Amino acid sequence: MKETHYDLIVIGSGPAGEGAAMNAIKQGWRVAVVDERAKAGGNCTHLGTIPSKALRQSVRRMMQYNTMPMFRAVGEPRWFSFPEVMKAADDVITKQVEGRTKGYARNRVHMHIGRAKFIGSHEIAVTGSDDKVITLTSKNFLLATGSSPYRPDDIDFDHPNIFDSDTILSLDHTPRNIIIYGAGVIGCEYASIFSGLDTRVDLINTREWLMSFLDDEISDALSYHLRDLNVMVRHNEEYERVTTHENGVTIELKSGKRVHGEALLWSNGRSGNTKNLGLEEVGLEVDQRGQIKVNKDYQTAIPHIYAAGDVIGWPALAGAAYDQGRFAASHMCGVDDQYRVEDVATGIWTIPEISFVGKNESELTEQKIPYEIGRAYFKDTARAHISGEEVGMLKILFHQETLQILGIHCFGAEAAEIIHIGQAIMNQEGEANSIKYFARTTFNYPTMAEAYRIASVNGLNRISRERRHFEGKRY
Repeated sequence: MKETHYDLIVIGSGPAGEGAAMNAIKQGWRVAVVDERAKAGGNCTHLGTIPSKALRQSVRRMMQYNTMPMFRAVGEPRWFSFPEVMKAADDVITKQVEGRTKGYARNRVHMHIGRAKFIGSHEIAVTGSDDKVITLTSKNFLLATGSSPYRPDDIDFDHPNIFDSDTILSLDHTPRNIIIYGAGVIGCEYASIFSGLDTRVDLINTREWLMSFLDDEISDALSYHLRDLNVMVRHNEEYERVTTHENGVTIELKSGKRVHGEALLWSNGRSGNTKNLGLEEVGLEVDQRGQIKVNKDYQTAIPHIYAAGDVIGWPALAGAAYDQGRFAASHMCGVDDQYRVEDVATGIWTIPEISFVGKNESELTEQKIPYEIGRAYFKDTARAHISGEEVGMLKILFHQETLQILGIHCFGAEAAEIIHIGQAIMNQEGEANSIKYFARTTFNYPTMAEAYRIASVNGLNRISRERRHFEGKRY
């Protein structure tokens, strides 16, 4: 066997690639990972999830300091520039890269730095930064190349005042005002970050409400709190043209409005990183957004070539990408411990943050499923009083008859952590998935987990009142 021949070659070292490589190596396979960057981690570590969440954490801490009365007694409010808060993110990235690099080395995964391109169905050419080309062959491949911000051709992204979610990390100052076009997850997260830095934000939404996939009540709450952070949200708007000038950017909307800003952050969609991969050489096609179609086992049209993570689209979450990569490796290795990534929890790191799993009210109504709601407001919990994080709520949707949990929606501090308590019960089979679990469980006090008890009792009381009313009993 040649040194350049492998059982699996993974293209991309992000979460999907890492999950696949580590799973396959544990099965005794010979594995290589190819990535353009000299540092492991993919876009998730260097340009996406890690830096943006680290930024958000630093900004949130600064906001807490500036609003807590105890700190106000110490001194005046403190403000930091965008480059200053980025330094904290850089430290996190360094630690992430170090951990992942050690993991690959410890498990004897071969790392090849360069751009990969298929030259045959079982063969790729890897071009390094010095233009030196090496050829690698493998029985199986996993495409885990991730995604990049979508860039319309009529916008000059080379202009120093126009950014996307990748290039915004290189911003060398704090703009006085910024236009964010696109009010999806990335747009809303950065709207929170910049407003926390005392930057005036114009958030342009191309739809009727913020993140239409959210529960309506949660979307309304997000809209309110963004406005409370002095974010100007403009709904149902589309751009006509973008013009640049010495002092900033002007975006002209189809409605006739003109919005001026010192900078523009374009955050309207992402495209799969499939250009120049030589997919046409092996007969693989991509859609208009550069994404690859796969079957339920993450196989492409060519059975020995798999794809996972953002390059296949849904759900475009780092945790899901890692599990997709693990599943793909299990399937190609013939291991019988596979599990499919289906009903995943989604975390959105706005300020306050959002997380949900399962169905929302609109979906249940459309499907004509009889449901009831249990709510708990953070302002009613001791832990929220102690932490000063009283904004938020937990909302549990459950079946009126079986009491089966159908969806959980959380808005407020640590929502992305809180959601997993409910997810664990929701994923149980049969009668074990019941809202009664929370009413019958004693939680640590004071904790945010207590919100599950409050919400469950609230929901069960609704059911009891309705039944008593139906039976004609006084209450």
